[in-house]
Amino acid sequence: MSEVQKSRLIDKIAYQKDSVVSKTLIDKKTGTVTLFAFDENQGLSEHTAPFDALVQVLDGEVEIQVSGTPIHLSAGEMLILPSGEPHALKALTAFKMQLTMIRS
Repeated sequence: MSEVQKSRLIDKIAYQKDSVVSKTLIDKKTGTVTLFAFDENQGLSEHTAPFDALVQVLDGEVEIQVSGTPIHLSAGEMLILPSGEPHALKALTAFKMQLTMIRS
């Protein structure tokens, strides 16, 4: 049996100046769990994903555009990104999020 440890998600990834940092926690055929840390004003350009994704904001603030509609999220809030819908994001402050993608 592998070692089981508790930890705080927010502490598992660190900010880097003018960068986007990612860290994969789980990578399975059925889905992934990835942490992201975005410095202020960093983002991801518009794209789509073939599967639904759950975004959970751990720290800071972000604006996520889903099919052209801006949605403001803060620490403690979440959003489900529907598969096939174009989305983009921009960090309004430095922010951290957990992205869970289910592939089946």
